[in-house]
Amino acid sequence: MGIHSINPLIQWRKLLIFSLLLGLAACKNDQDVEVLKLAHNLDQTTSVHQAMVLMAKRLYELSGGTMRIDIYPSGQLGQEREYIELLQIGSLAMTKVSASPMEGFVQEMRIFSIPYVFRDEDHLWRFLESEKGKAMLAKGEDKRLRGVGYYDAGSRSFYSQCGTNRPIRRPGDLAGLKVRVQESQTSVRMVQALGGSATPISWGELYTALQQGVVDAAENNPPSFFLSKHFEVCKLYTIDEHTAVPDVILISSYIWNNLSAQQQAWLQQAVDESVKYQRILWAEATREALEAVKAAGVEVVYPDKAEFQAEVESMHESYRGEPIYDLLQHIKAMQ
Repeated sequence: MGIHSINPLIQWRKLLIFSLLLGLAACKNDQDVEVLKLAHNLDQTTSVHQAMVLMAKRLYELSGGTMRIDIYPSGQLGQEREYIELLQIGSLAMTKVSASPMEGFVQEMRIFSIPYVFRDEDHLWRFLESEKGKAMLAKGEDKRLRGVGYYDAGSRSFYSQCGTNRPIRRPGDLAGLKVRVQESQTSVRMVQALGGSATPISWGELYTALQQGVVDAAENNPPSFFLSKHFEVCKLYTIDEHTAVPDVILISSYIWNNLSAQQQAWLQQAVDESVKYQRILWAEATREALEAVKAAGVEVVYPDKAEFQAEVESMHESYRGEPIYDLLQHIKAMQ
């Protein structure tokens, strides 16, 4: 069942409770200030949260104090799935989600979970800032979700040797391992193509799942590996960089369409400035995370990526005949 397929009774009651707690996601207070409520499930030390703080500051300045963003971090108002549902009914203004689960709303977003599409970080950002990359942000409008920008989430790599489980150093080492993935069918196919058993598990439950052997390995970017403390239970980090999955900054289409053209322009400028700031913070956070996990006893290895790429080439060809195949070839051909 997709995130946007809401159970008529249970989900409606949950959303009604959230709506009552949140009030209006975008409302005017006594001083006629437009207040946008933004919620996310990361803590306040992350580059994402710090970039959002800048976004709020710049929107307030650009609007002359007539617009304000109130930020609710660390899952205060729920989790990613709930935030998306709240955006869809207009009870929350903004949030941040990974592009992987967004493929349930925008088919083209599958491209980010297909392994080894992008050669490097510059290649990824040339695409994200291109007309095709920007156009994808608006393709969730029919689901009442509008993307307004991308945040850097780096490249995802495998971490293993959790407890007594064997390490992942080459593609063949994935055979028979239960690997945690996001709620993305494309991510599931990727792990299966490498010989592993893909197991979707929520982020909040993953530490315990790794510790107790529910899954044998996982994959994520360096800052997430560090901040989640997964390095405490997984002592090998294999930097194969199989996918580059950005974060998507979302706003409720209902909220967006009720802003004036000038307000939309102010908000978009504030988002764009926060994107540039977050990329700077992300690069520093990645460097610091790798140093920290090494200091904590994690072995960080850089395998031959060509071996991993060869294993998933058939996955690329499996999309032949689908619209996404044309997008895949377009990206590969980008200089």
